Amino acid sequence: MNTPIFAAVLLLLPGALAHGAGADWPAPSSPAIPAADGYAVIPHAAVAPSRSHVYKAIFDATQAAADPGKLVPALNMAGSELNALAASAVPLGHAHFAVVFHGAAMSGILRDDAYKARFNVANPNIDTLRKMKAAGVEFFVCGQNLVADNVDPATLLPEVTVASDALIVLMTYQNNGYALLSF
Repeated sequence: MNTPIFAAVLLLLPGALAHGAGADWPAPSSPAIPAADGYAVIPHAAVAPSRSHVYKAIFDATQAAADPGKLVPALNMAGSELNALAASAVPLGHAHFAVVFHGAAMSGILRDDAYKARFNVANPNIDTLRKMKAAGVEFFVCGQNLVADNVDPATLLPEVTVASDALIVLMTYQNNGYALLSF
């Protein structure tokens, strides 16, 4: 190949790929949990969600949202995976999800009045947590963390169950075949 032509092709290729390659991707949708990240169904993708598979995951929620007006990362990710299944026509009954809160993520499960007192905004996690609970997701908070931080359980959302210890919850669910996903 002629070297100047080859060089010109190499210079133009990144621009051509940027303008045309991604233009036909399907738009993400959030059919199950609207506030969570959406899911784009990828045609002919390897390891796509299957209508016959049961998905078991325990989400280890340790991080608070960077902005108190946003979802806790673990709730967003669990919600986005529910969106992935729903967008792929997988029955949500095939999602066996649990979320265990400890550390900074515990702020996301405060009742609205306690959240507003701390952050001066409404708790953006409440509606999402309730929708996920209705979809069968289980929610736990670390009792040891509550004791260590002197958190009154009455300040927590009623959809969340106080567990003895977050690590016991994580080990128990993993021993029962749940994938560990940490956020």
